Amino acid sequence: MFELLEKTVLTGLGALAMSQKKAEEMAADLKEKYKLSEEEGKAFLEKLQSFSKESRDKITEMAEAEVRKVIDRAGLVPKSDYDELVKRVSALEQKLMGGSGE
Repeated sequence: MFELLEKTVLTGLGALAMSQKKAEEMAADLKEKYKLSEEEGKAFLEKLQSFSKESRDKITEMAEAEVRKVIDRAGLVPKSDYDELVKRVSALEQKLMGGSGE
């Protein structure tokens, strides 16, 4: 019974990232309602936190990938590339100014 409940809750969470406090409250409620042992409650809380972290990580990866696609489609360059070009242009300007005798 507990495994079914656990799977249902984890599935229901989906991509939801829970705060530590909310996860602890949920585990305490389930512990009381379903008469879980301290060990079962802790194990459930750990699984809940692990699932939540994995979901946050996946959402972050997906968001970063989408941002990269938008940047590529818009023809924008990363700031690091821009900064490198600024340095190169400055170096070329210095060479030109030094070479012209000004």
